[in-house]
Amino acid sequence: MTDSSNAKGPLVVEGNLADNERLKRESNFLRGTIEQDLSDRVTGGFTADNFQLIRFHGMYQQDDRDIRAERTKQKLEPLHNVMLRARMPGGIIKPEQWLAIHKFATDKTMYGSIRLTTRQTFQFHGVLKPNIKLMHQTLNSIGIDSIATAGDVNRNVLCTTNPVESELHQEAYEWATKISEHLLPKTRAYAEIWLDGEKLEGPEGKETQEPILGSNYLPRKFKTTVVIPPQNDVDVHANDLNFIAIADQGKLVGFNVLVGGGLAMTHGDKSTYPRKADDLGFVPLANTLDVAAAVVTTQRDWGNRVNRKNAKTKYTLDRVGTDVFKAEVEKRAGITFEDSRPYEFTGRGDRIGWVEGFDGKHHLALFIENGRLLDYPGKALKTGVAEIAKIHKGDFRMTANQNLIVAGVALEDKAQIEKIARDHGLMDDGVSKQRKDSMACVAFPTCPLAMAEAERYLPGLVDDVERILAKHNVADESIILRVTGCPNGCGRAMLAEIGLVGKGPGKYNMHLGGNVSGTRVPKMYKENLGEQDILTEIDTLVARWAVERNTNESFGDFVIRAGIIAEVKVSKRDFHD
Repeated sequence: MTDSSNAKGPLVVEGNLADNERLKRESNFLRGTIEQDLSDRVTGGFTADNFQLIRFHGMYQQDDRDIRAERTKQKLEPLHNVMLRARMPGGIIKPEQWLAIHKFATDKTMYGSIRLTTRQTFQFHGVLKPNIKLMHQTLNSIGIDSIATAGDVNRNVLCTTNPVESELHQEAYEWATKISEHLLPKTRAYAEIWLDGEKLEGPEGKETQEPILGSNYLPRKFKTTVVIPPQNDVDVHANDLNFIAIADQGKLVGFNVLVGGGLAMTHGDKSTYPRKADDLGFVPLANTLDVAAAVVTTQRDWGNRVNRKNAKTKYTLDRVGTDVFKAEVEKRAGITFEDSRPYEFTGRGDRIGWVEGFDGKHHLALFIENGRLLDYPGKALKTGVAEIAKIHKGDFRMTANQNLIVAGVALEDKAQIEKIARDHGLMDDGVSKQRKDSMACVAFPTCPLAMAEAERYLPGLVDDVERILAKHNVADESIILRVTGCPNGCGRAMLAEIGLVGKGPGKYNMHLGGNVSGTRVPKMYKENLGEQDILTEIDTLVARWAVERNTNESFGDFVIRAGIIAEVKVSKRDFHD
């Protein structure tokens, strides 16, 4: 280990380990007694440690909170079900795969929807216990799994969705896939439990190590991205490890490595805060996997296993010092970081509508509000995507902004695909820039952590914000607006110009001061606001912005320059002050 004399604190936190460490240690490499629980028809849920262990297999146990109280009155247990998040590095999915997940969502889930997520993948919501194994086997039959999309592991690896620069994107996507495979758990638990894989018999046949993740896996969840500037559509500063693609004459030559981003926090706990990632330097392509493993193993060994609220990589860097962490990564990877190569982020939204790639293929980005694909009256969104999938010869690309790109369309197929999209409400020329720049997590009724509405609140909130913008003659402008039902960060509100974080039913903390490119954390402006109070504040702020701003000054930049909110430069120091 590195000498701790230059560290800001101990390299390893001493104390009684969090109970999750016991759970992982005793799980027999993530098997637990999930298989036995699966066959228990007395309850619709998973019990004891298995409630947590299924997360490593890509699932969260949930129930419908809209009907929880009524079921309690009827002396019934909550309507337990699971949400599954698929592993789709880079978010690319084939039309035939899409049709299969469409059928499963339609036939075997409680809600019938497919939800595109901020992790550039899809989720099934409302899968009852009798259908869980079928779900995994259905996905496996089309080449998809959900290994390590939740739990204390490296999760789905994101990649900038940039079909225009097709050759560079293909290279970056391939690296996202390689990184995902390299950092996956090696245990055969997933195949054994869900795919009826051959079991390893006897102590001599069991896994004895996880070479990268370790027998206790990571201290906390870990998120990785591959990013192609100038688009920051994956929000690098929300992630533990980021590879910023550096190209020379259109060819990928290596990556700048950013470490230690993360957005989750805990209400009332000032030891928790959102944080930007630190730039460690540039590495050539040949060193990519070694550096990825070195960052993960350093966090594995140094991360806080005593207090899970301080277990993410961002806290490790602040505790030991970024220079000490960097030196350890260099040692483990056998490299020396070069100076970072120049790059710039100019935006992070998806280019909705048609764009033409350098290869002459055309790409249609569909705006999917909140990422929820379902058939609504007059807008059969889910059916529309399935109809496109039946004739599409390219692929689909799920974006980290919850949208969907129909990629690789030949010129002669454009008209037919556009007609299907318009007939099913997937293309709407009237969608405002503000609505495209707004996002929310799922929250109620399915997320057990939700304190306030988010997905169901956002559409009406955007209606109101659109009216406010029009009132002050800035209807053509937009504000990066994000809502989360709790402070865990799934909707990335802590990188928004206005970020609303659920505090309780109908109550939110309002944060201001993020920027358009996603490189600044906002700061809390007002606490525990009701929905009408939020609109009053936005109205007052937009009125000032419309009159007092400099030329082309964004809302987030304005509120800082005008002294309405202080800039967060160093999160540990500034966020709670």
